[in-house]
Amino acid sequence: MVAHILSCTLDGIDAVLVDVECEISPGLPGYHLVGLAAPSVKEGATRIRSALISIGADLPLKKVTVNLAPADLRKPGAALDLPIATAVMVSNGARPDVVEGLLVLGELGLDGSVRRVHGVLAAAMLAKQRGLRGMIVPADSVDEAMVVDGLEIYGVSHLSQIVDAFAGCALPAGMSRGPKVITMPGVDMAEVRGQGLSRRAIEIAVAGGHNLMLSGPPGTGKTMLARRIPTVLPPMTRDEALECTKVYSALGLSDGLITERPFRAPHHTISTQALLGGGTVPRPGEISLAHNGVLFLDEMPEFARNAIESLREPLEERSVTIGRVSGTLRLPASFLLVAAANPCPCGWLYSGVRECTCAPASLDRYRLRMSGPLLDRIDLQVHVDPVSLQTLRDVEPGERSESIRERVIVARERQQKRLARFRIGCNAEMTSRIMRLTCRLDARTEGVLAEIVHTDGKYTARSIDRLIKCARTVADLEGSDRIQPEHLRDVASFRDVHMAQQVFELARIVIAAGRDKPPADPHPLAAELAPPEPEPAPPAN
Repeated sequence: MVAHILSCTLDGIDAVLVDVECEISPGLPGYHLVGLAAPSVKEGATRIRSALISIGADLPLKKVTVNLAPADLRKPGAALDLPIATAVMVSNGARPDVVEGLLVLGELGLDGSVRRVHGVLAAAMLAKQRGLRGMIVPADSVDEAMVVDGLEIYGVSHLSQIVDAFAGCALPAGMSRGPKVITMPGVDMAEVRGQGLSRRAIEIAVAGGHNLMLSGPPGTGKTMLARRIPTVLPPMTRDEALECTKVYSALGLSDGLITERPFRAPHHTISTQALLGGGTVPRPGEISLAHNGVLFLDEMPEFARNAIESLREPLEERSVTIGRVSGTLRLPASFLLVAAANPCPCGWLYSGVRECTCAPASLDRYRLRMSGPLLDRIDLQVHVDPVSLQTLRDVEPGERSESIRERVIVARERQQKRLARFRIGCNAEMTSRIMRLTCRLDARTEGVLAEIVHTDGKYTARSIDRLIKCARTVADLEGSDRIQPEHLRDVASFRDVHMAQQVFELARIVIAAGRDKPPADPHPLAAELAPPEPEPAPPAN
């Protein structure tokens, strides 16, 4: 008799159906596994035999052949232990109707215990799509499987429970522990003193899903502001929560449905592969873990150039494609990028606090770490100025995160209502076609747009589109149905895509000419960025 047990394996973050076939036939005793199994699956023979012995059984003293179909799909992980053991028992005479229509997965311990595995949510979504009646999963993974409605979920903690079901007992029904309560960190925007411009930029960025860069000297509050962004993020929709949980489930990081938007802050020593995803068996990287949430790159110029430049395509496509010899994998990566940067390696360039000590060569190297094409994809760029002592010691708190979050939620609801027919959720996701349909400008606003673009002279087609998207978000925050001229002017103050390069070029010229001597050909920004001249001392009596 050939037994058939349905299971699955992961291909990236998606589950692929696997038919576990087992045949016990006369011949020399042996265990033969075919079907392009990874070493972790082949090693399962030892775990399966020890688990069967622990419940008073063993592999039959016959030829046991197990096939994992489809044969051309590589099958990693240990989730096939339980379905293989079940197939052996069914092929050896157990009742097949007990597991008919059920998707089975779980890792076995030597004592017969069933351990949790990765990708249970993706498996549950696959079972629902294929019309199966339910799943048998490890007891620790029940919450994850029960996220998908309409399935019978059975949670087993030991192989003996499967044996009891073959003997006529009922399979243990899965019992959910309820939604996981996530405690928000004890931080609030009210703790930030001053920085009204930066707070405004954060509100616009979060409301519309726009990328944001905070630049300024050390200690001005860039990281403090970014770390409080989770307190003003809008709640996720159920579809967004499922997408996010699916990524975390594939890495074994989820414990039920994830209801809070992720906030990922990788260290600047991260590799390109860890940031984007990849590996021999491709796995999601940090940008996929930040899907539908925030990716915070603190000290962005300190990241490897290859790593941050590789963000160009994901920032446009909102996904990342990983190519390998065995195939191509597409992973979701729709995130809000928040970057923090110092104006120079030492951090004090034109800060008014300390003198910059950087050499021209180090400034050039620092500048090259952030290319123009990458900065062009950052919608809002704001300089975080040092805060005065009086403002810093002010006992009056700033506006609370709760108030900002309420305005963000209202703005997001307006966007979702307007963009529902296009199946996108925020203004930053609009393509040029969608933007032309939903962001029409009247003649007066078109004139202001032309004035802004021609006055600056450095806008690209991409940055013009991003300017209009940000203006649409400002209009949503103010409850306006149309983009007004003042909305464009508001976001134009945050949109100078060449400011960083100009700052670096000015610094290089000034340093090369000598710190005490102004350059012979002053840079256009010199008047704005140079520190104020000290007032002359009063004449002595």
